[in-house]
Amino acid sequence: MSSAPLLTDPLFLAAPLVSAAERPPIVPVVGELIIGFIAFGILCFILMRYVFPKMEQTYRARVDAIEGGLRRAEQAQEQAQQLLERYNSQLAQARGEALRIRDEAREEGHQILQDLRVQANTEAQRIIAHGEQQLATSRQQLVSQLRTEIGELSVELASRIVGEALADQTRQTGTVERFLDELERSNDRASAGVARSTPGES
Repeated sequence: MSSAPLLTDPLFLAAPLVSAAERPPIVPVVGELIIGFIAFGILCFILMRYVFPKMEQTYRARVDAIEGGLRRAEQAQEQAQQLLERYNSQLAQARGEALRIRDEAREEGHQILQDLRVQANTEAQRIIAHGEQQLATSRQQLVSQLRTEIGELSVELASRIVGEALADQTRQTGTVERFLDELERSNDRASAGVARSTPGES
């Protein structure tokens, strides 16, 4: 059934005047249509005036928040990457510095050991020289003491053997000196004989 006959149908135009029992069920009431259009218009106005702007604002805020969060996340990631690169660079520098310090400490240790060896050798030579000097002094003192004792014993022995009284100090000294000189010449002759015989034996 077409809608044009309904608009020209006298029953449709007179629908408000027809009772509900006589009106066809598919024919709307004009007053209800008008009220429906007005209500729909008011609803559209309210939605477009208040609801849609709020929804758009909320949507924009949500989009901005998401985009801002993404931007902040990217910035944080870039900063973290920069910090990681800086940390790696500082770590490499620290390792190089540690190696340099270790090498310097090793060289200083070798130098200290060398200095200690030199000092020890110097001290040992000084102690040896001092010991030799003390030994020479002690030897000289011992030789002098032995010369004196040997002289006295020689004088006493000579006095007993020869029967001379060597009471005079001058004569005693001369006798002792002659005796010691004779002993030294005997020792020199013995040493020279040993030195001459040594090359022939070899």
